[in-house]
Amino acid sequence: MKREKICAVWLLVGWLGLLAAVPACSPPPKPEPVKTATIPDNAFDPAVWGKVYPLEYDSYMKTRDPKPPLSRYKRGWDTDLIVWDKLSQFPYMALLFNGWGFGVEYNEPRGHYYMLIDQLEIDPSRLKAGGVCLTCKSPYVPKLMQELGPSYFSDPYLDVHARIPEEGQKLGVACINCHDNRDMALRIHQPPLKKALAVIGVDMNRVGRQEMRSLVCAQCHVTYIIPKDANNKSIDVFFPWQGSTVGNISMENIIKVLRSSPSYGEWKQAVTGYKFGFIRHPEYEFYSRNSTHWNADVSCADCHMPYTRVGANKISNHNVTSPLKDNMRACQQCHTESPAWLKNQVLAIQDRTVSLMLRAGYATAIAAKLIEKVHAAQAEGKAIPPDLYDRAKDLYIEAFYRVIYSGAENSVGFHNPTEMGRILGDAIAMAGQAEALLRQALTQAGVAVPKEINLELAKYLNNRGVKPLNFEPKMEFLDPFSIQEMLTPRQSLGIAAPAAAPPKKGE
Repeated sequence: MKREKICAVWLLVGWLGLLAAVPACSPPPKPEPVKTATIPDNAFDPAVWGKVYPLEYDSYMKTRDPKPPLSRYKRGWDTDLIVWDKLSQFPYMALLFNGWGFGVEYNEPRGHYYMLIDQLEIDPSRLKAGGVCLTCKSPYVPKLMQELGPSYFSDPYLDVHARIPEEGQKLGVACINCHDNRDMALRIHQPPLKKALAVIGVDMNRVGRQEMRSLVCAQCHVTYIIPKDANNKSIDVFFPWQGSTVGNISMENIIKVLRSSPSYGEWKQAVTGYKFGFIRHPEYEFYSRNSTHWNADVSCADCHMPYTRVGANKISNHNVTSPLKDNMRACQQCHTESPAWLKNQVLAIQDRTVSLMLRAGYATAIAAKLIEKVHAAQAEGKAIPPDLYDRAKDLYIEAFYRVIYSGAENSVGFHNPTEMGRILGDAIAMAGQAEALLRQALTQAGVAVPKEINLELAKYLNNRGVKPLNFEPKMEFLDPFSIQEMLTPRQSLGIAAPAAAPPKKGE
C-alpha cells in the first residue's frame, strides 16, 4: 500500500512536470510593477519622459535606426537610406491610384521616429487634403483641434503644421500618445478613436489592460474617412465603423460606409472618372476580425513591443518593429520552433498573399482600362447597354476597394491569412465578372475589344508629381510566382524592362 502511494505521488509529479513544460500560446504575464513618477502635464517631448524612464526612451529612439532587410515585401528603410517605392513594386497601383496622392508617391514607411518627418518630405502634391493629414502623425493633434476648430481639417497642411511649437514640428508618436503622465497607465490620446469606440458601444471603463495594448495602436493603425464639402475641402475625420462591433469590423461594412455618401468621395480616379474614398492601413480592423492570434488574446504589443531585459530590468521594447526584423524573438514567447522555421511560415503566408494581390490588382486594372474604353465609345456616340455597364461598375468598385484594403494593410496578410484570402478571392472574382460584362457591353455596341489589354503602366509610373524620378521600375522583385507568366496573355504591362535600384532618401 505504501509503495502504491509513493508511485502515485511520483506519477502526479511527473504529470505536473509535463504540464509545466507545455508552452501556452497566451500573452506573457504582467511584469512586476515598476516605480512610477508623475510627468508634467502636456509634456509632449519624449526626452522629458526619458529622464524618468530612460530605458524605454532609449529603446523608443532606436526606431530611427535602419532595420535589417529581413522582410521580403515590407522593406521600409534598411541600409544606405533606401526607400522602397510601392508603385514600382506593385505597378497596378500606379494605374488604379492615378489622379490621387497615392498615385504620385507611395513609399513603404520607416520607423515611428520618422512618421511626421516622412510626411514633410513627401511630394508636395500629396498635401492637398489639408491639416487633417496630421491627425495620426502628431501628439499635438488634440490641442490643435481644440484651438482651430473646423479650420484644423480644412486649412492648408503647412499652415496647420506651423501651429505646432517649433521643437515639436518633426515629432511623431510620443509617450503622451499612449500613456497617462500621472501613473503610466495606457490611455487613448487621439480624439478620432475615442469617437469611434463610442460609436461601436465600447465602455472605456470596462476595457482591460490586454485590450488596451491593442487599442493604443488603433489610434493610428486603422483606416479613416475624410469627408469633403462642396469645394472639396476636408471637414472632418472619422473611422468607418458605423454598424460594426468589436471583433467584427468587416471590410464589407467599411465599404458600405464609404459608399453611403457622396461627401466621402475624396478623389477622382483618372482612368475611370469615378469618385472614391480611400482605405488606409486597416491593421486593427483586419487583425481583430476573428484571427487566430486575436482569438488567443494576443495584443499588438505582444508581437511588436515584446518584453525585453535590459540589465536587471524588464521593459516593453519601444523599438516598435516587425518580428521578422527582430529574429522572431516575440514569436518565441509562445512558439517553441526555431526562428528560421517561424520566419518561413510568415514568408509562406506573405508569398501567397502577394500572389493573390497581384492577380486581384491586375484583374481590377483590366476592368479599369475597359471602363475607359466604354467611356471613349460613349463619347463617340456608341450605345453601351446600361444594364451591363451598371452591373460592371458596381462590381468594379467593390473589387477596387478590396484591392486597396489588401495593399494598405501592413502585414501582407499575416495578421489574418484566411480573411485576406477571402477578401482577395472575392476581388479576383468581382473584377473578372466586371471584365466579362464590359467586354460584352462593348461588343454589343460594335466596339472591337482586343484579347490583350495594354495597361500602359509606363504612362502612370513616370512623370508623377514634381519630384524627379531617377530610376525605372524594378520588375524583378514584384512576385515570387513569376508575374509575366501569370499575366500573359490577358494584358500587356506596357512598361520597359527593369533597370536601376529604387532611389535613396532625398534624391
